[in-house]
Amino acid sequence: MKLGLLTAAFPDTPLTEVADWAAGNGFAALEVACWPRGDGAARRYAGVSHIDVAGLSDAQAKDLTGDLAGRGIQISGLGYYPNPLHPDPAVRAEALDHLRVLIGGAAKLGVPVVNTFVGADATRPLRENIEAARGFLPDLVAYARDHGVKLAIENCPMIFSQDEWPGGHNLFYAPATWREIFGWFDDDTLGLNLDPSHLVWQMIDIERVVREFGSRLHHVHAKDLQIDREGLYEHGVMSAGIGWQVPRLPGLGEIPWDRFLAALYQAGYDGCVVIEHEDRGFEGSDEKVKAGFLLARNAVGPYVV
Repeated sequence: MKLGLLTAAFPDTPLTEVADWAAGNGFAALEVACWPRGDGAARRYAGVSHIDVAGLSDAQAKDLTGDLAGRGIQISGLGYYPNPLHPDPAVRAEALDHLRVLIGGAAKLGVPVVNTFVGADATRPLRENIEAARGFLPDLVAYARDHGVKLAIENCPMIFSQDEWPGGHNLFYAPATWREIFGWFDDDTLGLNLDPSHLVWQMIDIERVVREFGSRLHHVHAKDLQIDREGLYEHGVMSAGIGWQVPRLPGLGEIPWDRFLAALYQAGYDGCVVIEHEDRGFEGSDEKVKAGFLLARNAVGPYVV
């Protein structure tokens, strides 16, 4: 395996500077945030564009990957996490158009994975959202297959605030749904970008997920989660985590990283483990963000070889 980080936490730092810092501090890979240029951030950690994939030529792609390799860095995946099932048709179309651009860009760059969401309309029941996903997902998966790229869906329900409650903005959050949607396809082009933090507050067994879906793990995020017991007391489980699920850096939450990494090894996972930084305690400056990444490196790094 290789230890990496998601570049979205450095929105104003050029990719080469992120790569130099990462390589100098024990990281070997970057998941590169690739939202459309000029869109701006619709939410925290969104809107970051470290590679303008839409304008990327074959020659530029070759030069970029060569430059990063010379700095000791590989690209683990291209990351773009929109809502392809947004109730606004224009938003849906923009998301799907850019996902195709990303798939083509990943092929040019020789990057194996595009990480994203399936999305959801929070006002509709899960079953309706799953059926709506049939309207675009088979074609998108076929497009990725044709380009030799894997599509990895992060298992984040996208429920952190009132505008996302009760249904969330990404239906791909639980094993029953993964199993059903994977069953639509005859190959493994579609898989998981597994983030164990989203399993904690749902009370889903992390190690069992790795055992069952190990062959579908195309990418792994390392993010932790703290359960705020006072918030849980105040709001209860019917709040779907609002008020008591607290994203933390690895080592500051509930996840036993030794056991999680042991499960990955047993499942045969040999990809990248990429630290995702969404910890408010380590925000506000590049120095704080870097300190957070180093803390996470020290928690996860000893188990990544």
